Amino acid sequence: MLFGCTRNYQPKPRGYNRLVLPEHSYTLSPDTLPYQFAYSRHARLLRDTSWIRDRHWVEIYYPDLQATIHVTYKSINHSEKLLREFLQDAYILTAKHQVKAYAIDESIVRTPGGKTAVIAELEGEVPSQFQFTITDSTENFLRAAVYFNVKVHNDSLAPAIEYMKRDAMELINTLAWRKQ
Repeated sequence: MLFGCTRNYQPKPRGYNRLVLPEHSYTLSPDTLPYQFAYSRHARLLRDTSWIRDRHWVEIYYPDLQATIHVTYKSINHSEKLLREFLQDAYILTAKHQVKAYAIDESIVRTPGGKTAVIAELEGEVPSQFQFTITDSTENFLRAAVYFNVKVHNDSLAPAIEYMKRDAMELINTLAWRKQ
């Protein structure tokens, strides 16, 4: 008993909150949009609230993670000019993160449904760590970006970032265009 109580106290380093992430479970988006995809049952599908919103733009909001996947959609109408413009805008929006990003890894993936997506994974203390575009090159163009509504500390957010990437990949892999 004499050895159990000592006054030799050392402060411990500051830690981060533990994140308890739910199991991945998905539901389909409503049929009121010109596209459909699977999104997390732990998220809420909301209309876009930005000042430049469009009627087919949505936000997939994760209240427990304070995160959002912003989804924007544009119709191309067989216009090569519009497609180039939308791709250039997406590239510029991703490039704006270069100030804080120490790496932007882009990859082109083919979905199980035969669609091609361009995925940008950003590293560093950036507000959006995962962005992508997907198009059929003639009718539809969709862009999405994952944002956390908290002060960015990627080391503490790493599990949540990976969780959100997996959900974004589910969106990419299940995306289907609807006939209008």
